[in-house]
Amino acid sequence: MADFKIEIKRSAAKELEKIQKKDGDRIIERIRTLSTDPRPPHSKKLSGEEKYRIRQGDYRILYQIYDEAITIAVVRVAH
Repeated sequence: MADFKIEIKRSAAKELEKIQKKDGDRIIERIRTLSTDPRPPHSKKLSGEEKYRIRQGDYRILYQIYDEAITIAVVRVAH
C-alpha cells in the first residue's frame, strides 16, 4: 500500500502555531504516522461525518481520508 499524502488545512496550521512547541512537535509526529496507517487502532470515526479523530495528549486531531486520491486532510487540531 502506498503512503498517504498529508495536507494540513490553513485553519489547522494556525491552531498548531498557537500550541506550545513541546506539544506541537508530538502532534506533528502523530500526524506523520497517519501517512502509513490512516486508521490506527485508537482512531474514531465521527458519526454523521466522513471524518476521523485521534488523540495526542490533551489534543484532538480531526482529519478526513480520501482513499481515491491517497490523501489525508487535517481539518482541525484542538484542545
